[in-house]
Amino acid sequence: MQFNPIMILQTFRITPFLLIVSILSYLIYSSDSIANSARIFKYKSASGTPTFSDIEPIGLHFQEIKVDCYACQRDSLINWHKAKLYLTEYSFTIEQAAKTNEIDPALVRAIIHAESHFNKHALSKQGAQGLMQLMPKTAKYLGVKNAFVAKQNIEGGTKHLAYLLKKYHGNIKLASAAYNAGESAVARFAGIPPFTETRVYVERVEILHKRYQLANKT
Repeated sequence: MQFNPIMILQTFRITPFLLIVSILSYLIYSSDSIANSARIFKYKSASGTPTFSDIEPIGLHFQEIKVDCYACQRDSLINWHKAKLYLTEYSFTIEQAAKTNEIDPALVRAIIHAESHFNKHALSKQGAQGLMQLMPKTAKYLGVKNAFVAKQNIEGGTKHLAYLLKKYHGNIKLASAAYNAGESAVARFAGIPPFTETRVYVERVEILHKRYQLANKT
């Protein structure tokens, strides 16, 4: 999938900034196939035109565009009650990791969905990596050598999630908030931090968790 910004600019007479925002929003959030391939690359075509693509350029200098947490967008247009669920991706690894850490696999799947939309290549602006968006220091502490390897990421992320659930006595909302904003933020505010990103994240994780639970029963 490739876009020619110059053609769109000339046709619709919009500013370059709005064009880039629109393109990235489309590539990152509009397609269900993004769960498997959502790496966005910026490069210049042979004519020198800035181009965006979800296919890594070969033989060209390119820049990979980093994105933020999938479920943290305050103004997201996604209907979280109806958005597509990913019921079969990484099933064995998720089930095994959840069983080992004694937590609900539906919650693990909800966190993956919220964090990366099941994109194992996801890389945030802050440096969080892979399916469960592990920060490098956290990944190292959890024994994860390569956070972009799905199995390692899920095992490490699930272990961390289990630790948070134990710390907050099974309170999923507080565990979700800490997963997103950090334990120190939850402690500082004595509950879910007032950050808009964190609050919508916790709400959407809860919605996804219930939906994945229900889907597993049918």
